[in-house]
Amino acid sequence: MTPSPSEHGRLITGVDFVALPTHDLEVAVEFYGETLGLPRTAIRQERNYAEFDTGNLTLSVIDAEAMGMEHHVQRHEIALHVDDVEAARKALESHGVRFKGDTFDTGVCHMACFSDPDGNALMLHHRYAPRNPRA
Repeated sequence: MTPSPSEHGRLITGVDFVALPTHDLEVAVEFYGETLGLPRTAIRQERNYAEFDTGNLTLSVIDAEAMGMEHHVQRHEIALHVDDVEAARKALESHGVRFKGDTFDTGVCHMACFSDPDGNALMLHHRYAPRNPRA
């Protein structure tokens, strides 16, 4: 049976959340809520997770092992949009966040890579050039 498309004419209309594993939910909640300043939209300590809103994607921080799953660190960066990568980087560095190398300019965007306390890969990202749909 073929799934039917949504009211938008597409089967898939977005991404609701990305799960990030943690060994210490309390530390992760502090990092995502206080250090990164993301609004916490849910916390269920008895169910081993908390959720944070980025504006267009929810980051669901989970204690995978406590949920009966394997803990696998997210090794490919989740690009977190900021208006100014250098200003955001300096703010995070003042809170002890360590970045992996210099800020990178691709010719269309700036990127600065770092990790959360569990080693999940994150990136500050700002696109400054218009998108080219033919690229």
